[in-house]
Amino acid sequence: MAKKQTKNDVRSDYVWGVLRITLGLTFLWAFIDKLFGLGFSTCRDEAGVVAVACSKAVVGGGSPTEGFLKFGTAGPLADFFQSLAGNPFIDILFMAGLLGLGIALTFGIGMKIAAISGTALLLMMWSAALLPENNPLIDEHIVYTIAIIGLLTVNGRQKLGIGPWWANTAIVKKYSFLA
Repeated sequence: MAKKQTKNDVRSDYVWGVLRITLGLTFLWAFIDKLFGLGFSTCRDEAGVVAVACSKAVVGGGSPTEGFLKFGTAGPLADFFQSLAGNPFIDILFMAGLLGLGIALTFGIGMKIAAISGTALLLMMWSAALLPENNPLIDEHIVYTIAIIGLLTVNGRQKLGIGPWWANTAIVKKYSFLA
């Protein structure tokens, strides 16, 4: 027999929903900024001047992975990640990952794929900069990974998204890995 949800259960479901949307918008923003160079992490010079669609933005011909992979990597895997800098295939995978994660998390759809691919992406980003700057093991990539896995565990109770509708579509019923 199913346990009846308490008020606290319902409140926590909304908190998980807000966390999911917040993480989703974080990934969507990273995608948009790298695509158009809106001056937050892309297309801002040392003086703080923003040049939208500069040569670092994808629309300006830039690589969304080159700067970080070439100059931001550290630790035992740095050489490997630096060898991937500017690779068009890696750029496409990275941008697709940011967009897919952003959409999935913001709307609460495709959570299984988002959890698996998001975990893989975040752990690769974490391993590209070993050891993290402020802690010998844990940085935001690990925290985001744990949050995404947590979101998957409560996906059936999800609030503030279209996940319940998505789960009842014919394609998801046929291919449950899309849930």
